[in-house]
Amino acid sequence: MPIALENVGIAVRDLEATIAFFTDLGLEVVGRDEVSGDWASTAVGLDGNHARIAVLQTPDGGGQLELFEYIHPEAIETEPTLPNEIGMHRVAFSVDDIDESLAIAARHGCLPLRGVANYRDVYKLTYLRGPSGIIVMLAQDLTKR
Repeated sequence: MPIALENVGIAVRDLEATIAFFTDLGLEVVGRDEVSGDWASTAVGLDGNHARIAVLQTPDGGGQLELFEYIHPEAIETEPTLPNEIGMHRVAFSVDDIDESLAIAARHGCLPLRGVANYRDVYKLTYLRGPSGIIVMLAQDLTKR
């Protein structure tokens, strides 16, 4: 049976700020909606589920994020995850210029957790804390100079 990854869903504190961050990095908004009703409650497993959503896509069409800002039930604040915690780990993106991407992230107040690493002169990569505590990995392929 064939299977394909549809998207990665992430609940966020501020939908507009999160959209601004990811679109500045180069993703494109391909859909927005407000969802509620019996079907939404059944699908997600939350009574009275009501959320604003946005779907963002990489320019090559190969990856999508679905962002949710919950209206009801009220969103539950949690501590941001650490890279070694079990569960949703990170969202990773290939970028052409990691320094340019980091400058864009910095304009949103998002900085590397520790710095930029060089893996065997093949990749420069870093983890940063994005909006709502999302861990974002940026990687530049140094073999594509």
